Amino acid sequence: MTERPDQLPEYLARLADENAARFITDGLLSGKDNVPSIALNQASEPLPETPRTRLRAIRDLIDDAMYTYRDDRPTQVDAWLAPRLHAVLRLTRAEAADSALWNYLALGVAPDFVVWRHRSETKTVNARYFKGPYHKQAFARLWWSAELFRNGSDYEPVVTACGNQDMLNTVLRLDVIDHRPTAQALVRLLKRDVVRTGRDANALGKAVNTAAATLMYDVIAPDVERDAGAVQRWIDEGEQGLSVHHRPLPHGPVEEHAPEASVDRLTDHFAELFADAPVRGKDESEEAVDES
Repeated sequence: MTERPDQLPEYLARLADENAARFITDGLLSGKDNVPSIALNQASEPLPETPRTRLRAIRDLIDDAMYTYRDDRPTQVDAWLAPRLHAVLRLTRAEAADSALWNYLALGVAPDFVVWRHRSETKTVNARYFKGPYHKQAFARLWWSAELFRNGSDYEPVVTACGNQDMLNTVLRLDVIDHRPTAQALVRLLKRDVVRTGRDANALGKAVNTAAATLMYDVIAPDVERDAGAVQRWIDEGEQGLSVHHRPLPHGPVEEHAPEASVDRLTDHFAELFADAPVRGKDESEEAVDES
């Protein structure tokens, strides 16, 4: 099985897409080979050496995640790791949009995690978990899930959302999810067991996205103006070398929560959409129950 890199520098780096592709081999994707860490770091671009870019805290978090969930299905690690990764990295959205950062995390810091977490789905790992879009890449998908599903400083909605793989695989890629009341309303339907399965989440996401073509959610359920200063102050704490404890759920930027009235309005609306949404396999199972 692919092992953790034997050469870990002190600080994070960037690995451009064209360079990352050279290290994604069939042997790595099958979990048989390690990444040549010296050659990879020579092909990488170091980031400024500040407390926020220290690599050790990230690697420690990933080691803890793999140990904690060593006897469970690897998919269960997502709900635990997403909020903690977000709190440890403390990135701006512009920084998180840089695919080179995620390439380096996957290949230079934790290729063993990517293989452990994603090899179970098929015999080999899909290369896009190492180098791929934000909603697919192993670490980018977790960070963006935490960013888009957190409610101010509260990461509990992230834990709920990341507990349903279809919420990550389907809903995360929808444009409407950047509207906070929409994200919180979707999570609320999960918590209320209105939406239970991956197929349910998939059907709900499609229905909500389709309805958004004719209905402007930010008009019928307005959000408050975001406080960019709160996010920047939270990021600045990372520059001071602040550590994040792994066991308690951490706190995100101290922003105002999404307006409760807007979340309630959309929750009711989405519940109505879901009631009429086609869910794959639902009709067949209901017919089977009726006939039994």
